[in-house]
Amino acid sequence: MRRSPAANRLLWSGMAAALLGGLAGCGRPEPKGLQGYVEGEYVYVASPLAGTLESLDVSRGAQVRAGERLFTLESTAEEAARNEAERRLTQARANAEDAKKGMRPSELASLEAQLKQAQAALALAEKDFTRQEKLLSSSATSRQDYDRAGSTLEQDRLRVEQLEADLRTARLGSRQDQVLAAGALVRALEAALAKAQWELSQKSLDAPKSGLVFDTLFREGEWVAAGRPIVVLLPPKNIKVRAFVPETRIAAIKTGDAVRVRVDAIEEPLAGHVSYVSPRAEFTPPVIYSQESRAKLVFMIEVVFDPTDAERLHPGQPVDVYLGP
Repeated sequence: MRRSPAANRLLWSGMAAALLGGLAGCGRPEPKGLQGYVEGEYVYVASPLAGTLESLDVSRGAQVRAGERLFTLESTAEEAARNEAERRLTQARANAEDAKKGMRPSELASLEAQLKQAQAALALAEKDFTRQEKLLSSSATSRQDYDRAGSTLEQDRLRVEQLEADLRTARLGSRQDQVLAAGALVRALEAALAKAQWELSQKSLDAPKSGLVFDTLFREGEWVAAGRPIVVLLPPKNIKVRAFVPETRIAAIKTGDAVRVRVDAIEEPLAGHVSYVSPRAEFTPPVIYSQESRAKLVFMIEVVFDPTDAERLHPGQPVDVYLGP
């Protein structure tokens, strides 16, 4: 059956419109997601001191809150050191207080009695000297007895002055330098006690943050070297996604940009934002940048989430990242 020229023109026009429509649709493909994976930044909890693991209070896979006990190491030596430091500090404080005090009351009473005795002797010597002085003027005594009375008077006066000085010194306490030295010793022993208490506290450690107990690396009864991690924690805030952006798109991405992340078995995409953009390429070609080699450049970005969303992710899990809200 032959078609008319008008029908042929109408048919060709429809086919052309359909072809152009298809081509136009091919020109607007769905944006492709960036390849990425879930990464976790772990918190390794360790004691700075060595010891036998007495108790492990958490198990792998459990959730812990900040402040909950994780483990306890044997602490006999640290407890003994703390007790010794406490006793040394008590002794030093007592010595420092004693250095500020004068003699005991009984010792002060003895000095006061000696002073009274010397004062009485001085009073008698003054009377005897006055008497000898009068007798000498009337030649009723010898010059020798007069001189002896004067010497006795001077000795008794000096004895009274000596005892008065001794009594003042006895009431003052130790010398200022000795008091300062005793105070310095107290402060040094306070620092030693603080160190001993800190070392004892490091034998029982609590969770620094809430999160998942990702792993436990020792069992009860095992010897743990100083600084060796015992519990590995993964707080939700430390879970992030790393994705790789082609060089042609990296200039349009900045910190704080919203992204969507699709994860297998989670129907709705998770909302996050870019927290880090790498300043350098992850993979660089071995030759100069040509138009073809530039397509091989990718830059890493990191995406963080709300902690409630981050808890649904698992390190190592592959994801698709879509830029934009």
